[in-house]
Amino acid sequence: MSPVNRVGAETGECGTVCGGRLAAGCGGKMMDGHRESAPLRLMACPDWVYLLREFDILYRDGSDGGSRAIRSHRKRVRDALARVVEGNPDMAGRQAAAKPVTAHLGRALDIGERGAVQGLARALSRVSGQLTWEYGYEKVPKALAEKYAYCEVLGPRGPVLSERLILGFVLFAPKTTYPQHSHREIEESYVSVSGSWSENDAAVYAPGSLILNRPGHEHRITTADLAPCLLAYAWVGPPDMLSTPGMKLTAPRRARMAEGI
Repeated sequence: MSPVNRVGAETGECGTVCGGRLAAGCGGKMMDGHRESAPLRLMACPDWVYLLREFDILYRDGSDGGSRAIRSHRKRVRDALARVVEGNPDMAGRQAAAKPVTAHLGRALDIGERGAVQGLARALSRVSGQLTWEYGYEKVPKALAEKYAYCEVLGPRGPVLSERLILGFVLFAPKTTYPQHSHREIEESYVSVSGSWSENDAAVYAPGSLILNRPGHEHRITTADLAPCLLAYAWVGPPDMLSTPGMKLTAPRRARMAEGI
C-alpha cells in the first residue's frame, strides 16, 4: 500500500481544520489565556489528505495506453507525491479567491461526480471553499479572464507545500479557447475530470483521459459548447522552475507559425 493510501488512517482527530488556520479547540498551546496555534500540518487536514489520495489513485490505477513515456511520468508523479505525504508538510495559509469562471465550478463538479473520475471530483468539492483561483499570467486577454482560472492544491506556494511537484486544477467555461503556450523545463499532464476538450485539434478527450505535454511542447486547448471543463494537472520539474514558472502565452505570430496548430 502506498504512503498516500495509508495516510487516511493517520490523520489527526481534528477534522474541521484547513484553509491555513487551526480550528478552535484543536492543538496549539495556551498563552496568556489564548490558544497559540501550532503550525498546521497535512495530517491534521483529512479533506486535503483524501484529495491527495485521489490523485495517487488517478496516477496509479489509470491506464498508460501502452505508452512508456506516460508510464514513466505517472510514476514520477506518484513517487514525488508519496515523498510529500511521508514528510507530513506544513500547510500554507492561502486566502481563498474566486474568478469569474468559478461560477461554473458547481456544474463542473456535478458532472464530474457522475463520471469516470468521480472520487477526485467529490474530494475537490470538500475543499472547494478554500481554493485560491488565479490566472498565472501578468497579462490575460479580456475574453480569457472571464472563462479560465486555475488553482494549485500542492506546490511551492501550498496549500500543501512541495518543492518538486505541483498538483492542481484548471477550470474552463463552455466554448473556451486557451491560447497556445508551453512550459519551459516542466513536464505536464492533464487528466479530464469533467467536460470534453481538445488539444491542438488532435482529438476530443473525455473524463478519465490523460494527456502528456513534454517540456517546451506548444499546446492550445479548446472546450465544448455546452458544459464547463475541469482538468486535473500535474507538473514535474526542477524546484526553481516550479517556484517561478514564468507563465507566458505564445506570441500570436509564433503561434501561427507553429506546425500543426
